[in-house]
Amino acid sequence: MCGIIGYVGSQNAMPLLLAGLKCLEYRGYDSAGVAVLANGKIDVRRSVGKLANLEKLLAGNGLAGTVGIGHTRWATHGKPSEQNAHPHRSGSLALVHNGIIENYLALKELLRKDGFRFDSETDTEVVAHLIARSVKAGLSLDAAVRATVREIKGSYAIAVICEADPTTLVVARSGCPLVIGMGDGGAFVASDVTPLLAHLRDVIFLEDGETAVLSGKELVVKDADGKAMDRPSTRITWDATAAEKGGYPHYMLKEIHEQPQTILDTMRGRYSYEQGEADLPDIGVTPEQLGKTGRIWIVACGTSWHAGLVGKYLIEEMVGAPVLVDIGSEFRYRNPLIQKDDLFVAISQSGETADTLAAAREAKRQGARILSICNVVGSTLGRESDGVLYTRAGPEIGVASTKAFTAQLTALYLLALHLGRVRGAMSVEDGKVWLDRFVTLPTHVERLLGREAELVSIAKRYHTKRNFLYLGRGINYPIALEGALKLKEISYIHAEGYPAGEMKHGPIALIDKDMPVVVLVPRDRLYEKSVSNLMEVKARGAPVIAFVTAGERELGRIADAVFTIPDVHPLLSPILFTVPLQILAYHMAVLRGTDVDQPRNLAKSVTVE
Repeated sequence: MCGIIGYVGSQNAMPLLLAGLKCLEYRGYDSAGVAVLANGKIDVRRSVGKLANLEKLLAGNGLAGTVGIGHTRWATHGKPSEQNAHPHRSGSLALVHNGIIENYLALKELLRKDGFRFDSETDTEVVAHLIARSVKAGLSLDAAVRATVREIKGSYAIAVICEADPTTLVVARSGCPLVIGMGDGGAFVASDVTPLLAHLRDVIFLEDGETAVLSGKELVVKDADGKAMDRPSTRITWDATAAEKGGYPHYMLKEIHEQPQTILDTMRGRYSYEQGEADLPDIGVTPEQLGKTGRIWIVACGTSWHAGLVGKYLIEEMVGAPVLVDIGSEFRYRNPLIQKDDLFVAISQSGETADTLAAAREAKRQGARILSICNVVGSTLGRESDGVLYTRAGPEIGVASTKAFTAQLTALYLLALHLGRVRGAMSVEDGKVWLDRFVTLPTHVERLLGREAELVSIAKRYHTKRNFLYLGRGINYPIALEGALKLKEISYIHAEGYPAGEMKHGPIALIDKDMPVVVLVPRDRLYEKSVSNLMEVKARGAPVIAFVTAGERELGRIADAVFTIPDVHPLLSPILFTVPLQILAYHMAVLRGTDVDQPRNLAKSVTVE
């Protein structure tokens, strides 16, 4: 959520800022703005809505300069409006900010007593005034930033420019990601690496409490006391074109079609068929430690939580070890009974999800070993974990997660295999059998993608409905949750996922001819029970959309629409149900004319509570 871009160097900053903001659109936003320092003066332009509105505002106004900052805002304090948009000004400086300042009301009252006037409803304006006050008192810009961050409580990533120091850009972070790097013609800062890929490959991920001073010739990272630090850079291997649509009408559809490759990439080089084992040297927990692990926790938010629920079924079935799954925002505000040497698995696509990070930190404080499943190299979660299982999905631009989710499931398959082998729940031969199953997944998904037209036909029949119910049992109950989430996220249709066996305990009261019911019915040990649930739905006149195993005949005669998946081991069915549900949701949204890649009110990376 929210996006920062900044540049200082020898080039005109404005085209670079706008290009960077376009790369950050995927994070979700409701307003945008830029500030450019030229001829000793800062000029700010802001607008509500899409970036195109800002571009229209800037067209032909001659705004140019070699130092500038830009921002896409997702409203927290104050409604979406021009006065609440970033950058914010205070005297001779301008500032952009991601995060939440928790003590802003107390600081605001103190600043008002000092004569500062507030033009917005945001917490960010407090930060701008605090820095301006320190600059007016004689501190340098970077010293003023350090003095300010000592006064504020909460999370922040900030970038500041000042008329008194027209050749530098000062940045700081705590709790929100910020990336810096030197490219041709100057230095850049951004919320993530995506806007930087066109200019550089070696980046530095700032750590909590650090600041950095950027100029056209160098960047200097400093600790909380202002002491310069020697920070190593990280090389980013993504191709810049990987973040472009590649001929698809939307990023989401492109990313859906990338899933065979991301599943393959996540598995590649991570298993030994001869040993029947997953080779995971970077997870930070030795086989001996895993053998002594008491409880296994999985904590995540949103789609990643659904992946964690699937992981629970996988590990309990394949390893025979109990697994506790929690939502990050719930975990952090209760008293979890974590024990020393518990294994804590934190799942986050971005590695910056605030609630998941807070949960991992609490678990680490209580002695658990932290393993993160993450997509972003150098993310805060990755750096703070004992080990990381990277999903290798590449940049995911669409706000609704698709390929990151199936990559997380793939990582969980590997983790379950590894746990099963090192804890003695599987023999070498057992491991080989599971690997034989795993390696077929990319081919199965590729074939499902080739049947998109079948799902388009279903979408055309039902896209005008206002309510959907998704039902699943066992390991596919989380997939029912995920399918419903995808539909509601991008089409704005009300949809709920539910355990099929619980339907009679409430949701059955809602079922009628105007509520399509999506049922996931693999041919597993719960097949007959799932058929019974489907018959209960059908008896009440609801349209039934059944996702079933290939070769299914009985349900094909009962359901109003049927889509088949390959006949695989039941534990592998979640990925194969997920992909067609993603495609169905996508085409429902397209037919309804919604903004598929940037759904209203949503943010890609939720870096605040």
